[in-house]
Amino acid sequence: MEGCGFKYETLPNKEDKILVTCALPYANGPCHIGHLRTYVPADVYVRSLKKLGYKDILFICGSDTHGTPILLEAEKQGIHPRELIEKYHRHFIEVFEKLNIFFDHFGHTDEELNHQMSREIVLKIHEKGYIYPKKLKLPYCPKCKRFLPDRYIVGLCPYCKTEARGDECDQGCGRYLNPWELIDPKCSICGSTPEFKETTHYFFKLSAFHGFLEEYLKKMKGTSIAKNYAIKWLKAGLKDWCITRDLPWGVKFPIDERLVLYVWVDAPIGYITFTKDYCDRKGIDWKEYWKNNAKIIHFIGGDIVYHHCIFWPALLKAADMNLPYSVVASGMVKVEDKVFSKTRGYVIWVEEDYLDKGLDPDCLRYYMISYTRHVKDLNFSWKIYEALVNNELVGTLGNFAYRVLLFTYRNYKEVPEAN
Repeated sequence: MEGCGFKYETLPNKEDKILVTCALPYANGPCHIGHLRTYVPADVYVRSLKKLGYKDILFICGSDTHGTPILLEAEKQGIHPRELIEKYHRHFIEVFEKLNIFFDHFGHTDEELNHQMSREIVLKIHEKGYIYPKKLKLPYCPKCKRFLPDRYIVGLCPYCKTEARGDECDQGCGRYLNPWELIDPKCSICGSTPEFKETTHYFFKLSAFHGFLEEYLKKMKGTSIAKNYAIKWLKAGLKDWCITRDLPWGVKFPIDERLVLYVWVDAPIGYITFTKDYCDRKGIDWKEYWKNNAKIIHFIGGDIVYHHCIFWPALLKAADMNLPYSVVASGMVKVEDKVFSKTRGYVIWVEEDYLDKGLDPDCLRYYMISYTRHVKDLNFSWKIYEALVNNELVGTLGNFAYRVLLFTYRNYKEVPEAN
């Protein structure tokens, strides 16, 4: 169980309702080895709970279908974002089935129910006074004639000087960023230096939840990566969070429909939506999971701790929703001892490089949960893979099974009755 990020003393009680979620894969490209660091341990964890006698477990996930990564890839391929997300949504469903990862429900965030739920929750938070408008000077590309949110602008992180995007330092310190904080910003489409134009956006009063988050993080279960990083960022102070974007694709912001919600608002709300969708079809009240004392357990990658341990609990608190019981964040993934990078080719595509080669999905699952502790960085190497399969699965477990079966056949000719 510890290979999945849990120790036995942190397990929920057997009588609890348990909701296990996985971070939503972006529907802008195929499944890679880094994805599996989240989904395989979560699947093994759910199976383990069932083996231990837990009865009320719901396992959900879905595709993340909004935000600038979707738009950029759709523009690159010359297709509508809807066509792109449908393609990769189907792809993830097929790959997970081949890997024997079985969710009770796998939705996507562009479903009408998620639009509706996201708008309702945001309206409720606004009515409670936690959302306010603010005039900003935001980057605008005169050549592309558009504002540049999130991945449409790149530059250097002001904290660690690593190349970063307009919404976060994803390759360095992992901090949430605003586009005006970037050093030497450039348009990611044409490379031009942007101008800064005044416009109005809306902010969530994240700073109002500092005291709440201090107490919440003390009680929150989960991996050390999740707790320690979140506490570190909290000590550095919280800034209010811009939750709207100038984009043509996404969930319309209910207060001002010229804008859409930032993807990190409607994406985690997908956890609620997918729960409701499943429960509605099964005749179950979804509020049993999100309004009462169900144990919500999030499995995520170590790169999205800030979103799940700072933003998300604050949003849930503002909306009077149940809070996560545990956040299980993993270490990062390397390929042949090199930092995982799709652009540099340090990547293993699960379907193209593994499944299509006829390799066994269970061997890959074994690698994901046995190679190292969940909080440590995992290095995927074909040599290590070969050694694990030959020495442990074949040499040890396979040999044990062979000897037991041979002994049984020689002495009994069939499997004997117990006792």
